[in-house]
Amino acid sequence: MFVVLIRTVVLYLFIIVGIRLLGKHQIGQLEPSELVLTLIIADLASVPMQDNGIPLLAGLIPIVVLLAMSSTLSVLCIKSLRFRALLCGKPSIVVENGKVLQDQLARSRLTIDELLEELRIQGYTDLRAVKFALLETNGQLSVLPYASEKPATAAQVGAATQEAGLPVVLVSDGRLLEHNLKGLGYEGIWLEKQLASHGLASHRQAFLLTVDETGATYCIPKKGAAK
Repeated sequence: MFVVLIRTVVLYLFIIVGIRLLGKHQIGQLEPSELVLTLIIADLASVPMQDNGIPLLAGLIPIVVLLAMSSTLSVLCIKSLRFRALLCGKPSIVVENGKVLQDQLARSRLTIDELLEELRIQGYTDLRAVKFALLETNGQLSVLPYASEKPATAAQVGAATQEAGLPVVLVSDGRLLEHNLKGLGYEGIWLEKQLASHGLASHRQAFLLTVDETGATYCIPKKGAAK
């Protein structure tokens, strides 16, 4: 039983490291080739986990080969546009100028109900508001509305804006991240004042506290913390 546990842990950690080495693109978005890779790796790993008679290397070596092949294919996709189109396919325009392209919809094996559902998810209930809708190679739908349907930006209305930058977490679930606090040049007295402005006596009462480049803080008190 202990051997099975060890083999399972080794295979699990090995696959995680391998997938991480492929990059975040493989984790966040699955192309057809990446989906096939995931399914095959899952099948290869399950056999050595269950059967102690199969050497562990019999499961590790094929996984290494597949990960190496995937990395090679990724490089080829970057180097060659033709190879990329052959392996990953091309986006399909399914809506153009507010009209559904039925031929493209059928070729993509996407029903009108599925198209309308995807449009609703992205906040579009009227096809006439959509300039283009493209079915991407990873199966996601990209919607480009008419310019008149886009929300006005601050630049368009002439409003003055200030870049807040990327917020930095100072307190996470009641724990003070001192390296972030010192890295920004703030001290404990400043933190106490910020917590007091949000009605908190201690950082332990804060579920989340962040600060942006302008010095503005955002705080979520812990449930039940005094305000």
